[in-house]
Amino acid sequence: MELLAAIDLRGGGAVRLLKGDYEKETSYGDPLELAETFWAGGADWLHLVDLDAARDGGRANRSIIKTLAERSPVPIEAGGGIRSDDDVTELLEAGVQRVILGTAALEDPGLLARVTARHPGHVAVGLDYHRRDGDRLEVAVRGWLQGAGVTLSEAISRVLENDVAALIVTAIDRDGTLVGPDVEGLLGVLAESPVPAIASGGVGGADDLRALARVRETSSGRMVAGCIVGKALVEGRLTVAEAVAACG
Repeated sequence: MELLAAIDLRGGGAVRLLKGDYEKETSYGDPLELAETFWAGGADWLHLVDLDAARDGGRANRSIIKTLAERSPVPIEAGGGIRSDDDVTELLEAGVQRVILGTAALEDPGLLARVTARHPGHVAVGLDYHRRDGDRLEVAVRGWLQGAGVTLSEAISRVLENDVAALIVTAIDRDGTLVGPDVEGLLGVLAESPVPAIASGGVGGADDLRALARVRETSSGRMVAGCIVGKALVEGRLTVAEAVAACG
């Protein structure tokens, strides 16, 4: 299982939100300095999210993403507010290895079809969900501020009509909480999707990563391909090297 060290960008800085709430933000300083600690520690990937663009389509953080793509010795995936063919092309040409479509993947299926065909292996889909009424997993869009009107299962079925490189699956209710990942939700994803599944949300330490690395869906035998870790790293719950070791 690969470790994807996360940097969320807002207003030019590195931040973390609690459960996607823009009013509950913690700042972690210069994203370039933070990235250097991540790749120096041995992270397999950097995972970048432009929170400003996700909410209102702004481009204030695009130059930071490009700078990181130019400097990073490890591959980068980037998402947040990517809503056009030109957005995808711009980031890939800047050196981003994998572009993540979120809202646009569901609201503009034609865009998803075009960019996955044009850039095979380089377009992932981010599916972020709230757990409603126990077992109902509802997908959220537009910076997690709106419901998409579809369940996680329905969204997976839609996007996998295309050649998607990976699914980035975030349990919103656990994001930034350090309470542990939603293993039950991930098992459902593994049962329904043949493409690599990358988990996000809730990792609080090495034990969570070791547990995720052992998750195997019984019928398919599929396992989690990677895990995104942010808050646990920036708050010193574990080092990047410890996280990489725990991923196995």
